[in-house]
Amino acid sequence: MAIPKTTICIWYDKEAEAAARFYAETFPDSAVRAVHLAPGDYPSGKAGDVLTVEFTVAGLPCLGLNGGPAFRHTEAFSFQIATEDQEETDRYWNAIVGNGGQESACGWCKDRWGVSWQITPRALTEAMALLERHRRQRRPGKRLWLVQGPLGRLLADHPAR
Repeated sequence: MAIPKTTICIWYDKEAEAAARFYAETFPDSAVRAVHLAPGDYPSGKAGDVLTVEFTVAGLPCLGLNGGPAFRHTEAFSFQIATEDQEETDRYWNAIVGNGGQESACGWCKDRWGVSWQITPRALTEAMALLERHRRQRRPGKRLWLVQGPLGRLLADHPAR
């Protein structure tokens, strides 16, 4: 397999392999590709400990680094997983939160290693894009007659900027 040009490196205290295996079991098109052991002692481990793990999450190449407790995860980085229906949304959400994770607001949660996830229904993202496109194109007095139901009411209630 060719080495990807771009890889996300995620710093873990000491559980990169456990995290990678959880992601591989949870998300389609995800796998643990390789586990590399430390050739010698290093600041947060010993020779023979897992140092790095190559894995993919939903096709995205990642490298988990067991670097010790120096750095913590924040919401400044998150995986965003687009879901097709409520069943898929619930499956991922429940897997992350049910495995020691933590719920947050607006479709966000954290896994037990502190990595943030956005479990986002594709329909919501598309509706938000439609709303924004409508706001930019709308002229005073012009009706949006193609959109009905709750989304149509939402568009009608939010005038153009």
